[in-house]
Amino acid sequence: MLTVEPVIPILLATDLDASRRFYEGVLGLTVQQASDSTVTYAWGGEPRLRLSASTEGTKDSQTQLTWIVPDVRAEVDALRARGASFEDYDTDDVKTVDGVADQGEAFVAWLTDPAKNVIAVEQAK
Repeated sequence: MLTVEPVIPILLATDLDASRRFYEGVLGLTVQQASDSTVTYAWGGEPRLRLSASTEGTKDSQTQLTWIVPDVRAEVDALRARGASFEDYDTDDVKTVDGVADQGEAFVAWLTDPAKNVIAVEQAK
């Protein structure tokens, strides 16, 4: 039955208030439900993402969440206008130009939330 049921990713937040300011103010997400320890965001009428208060936060630097978008450069511009800062990479595996990397199958841009969760916007080629 799990193949037909929704799933809600949970990101850890060491400072829930700062994370809320980022997800609501910068990313423009709408709160569906909130408590002292969690905040659930919804779009399309369904819960889609939950932040959970954590004393340790994320220990991994890998991407934890990716939004698939039709135009990554337009999304990067819109999020920058709201105060988002995108990561710049210049490694053997990843090189960004103006915040966007050509990853072969997709264009990807990464940003980091206040709790150091790495999130991305991605456009398939």
